[in-house]
Amino acid sequence: MPERERVPRHAATETSVSEQTGVLISLEGGDGCGKSTQAALLCERLAACGLPVGPSSDQGAVIREPGGTAAGEAIRDVLLHGPQTLAPWAEALLYAAARAELVERVLLPELRAGRVLILDRFVDSSLAYQGFARGLGIDAVLAVNQPGLRGLLPDLTIVLDVDPLVGLARTGGAPDRIEAEGLDLQQRVAAGFAVVARRFPERVRLIDGSRDIDIVAAAVVAAALEAVADVGLRLGG
Repeated sequence: MPERERVPRHAATETSVSEQTGVLISLEGGDGCGKSTQAALLCERLAACGLPVGPSSDQGAVIREPGGTAAGEAIRDVLLHGPQTLAPWAEALLYAAARAELVERVLLPELRAGRVLILDRFVDSSLAYQGFARGLGIDAVLAVNQPGLRGLLPDLTIVLDVDPLVGLARTGGAPDRIEAEGLDLQQRVAAGFAVVARRFPERVRLIDGSRDIDIVAAAVVAAALEAVADVGLRLGG
């Protein structure tokens, strides 16, 4: 295995290279881990530092995945509220299709413009859910995503580590199609994220998400600011 498995950041094709690049940070974890809450808090706190957070058309906003585009939102509805018996590869390919549209329409243009983008899920969710938990294989799922990713991977992926039983108890309300599968799936997903973290240690960081919201937020912000510094963006512009 090579020392670094990461592809060049933000520039897999000759048309995607830019002298100015932004920062891409994804928050991951099992259902109910608190990533959506932490993603919103992270946007607020990075914006307060003077960083250009979120897409230029919706400054300060989290980008959710699948979603973020008209096509992505339509696919999201199928994935989360469609047929319960969706085949694993159909599920994986739908996620990949929504992701490809997001990369093309939103992520690459905004990163070229120097924006700091916070994602509520990205490709590592597919690696953990479909690749590991569904048994399709992490390498196989990564391979079908690669053309649509165009070489793009997060500068930092934060995985909030929470006991799956606790996570499911936090979800509340009517479960979506994935949540409805229950504890067995979530346990496999947690194991999948642990494998992904070991596989890509240069960009994936596990953070204990079971602690108080503010304590978790402080750890998330610290990790994000470190990633921003590594890329070279200056606080306050």
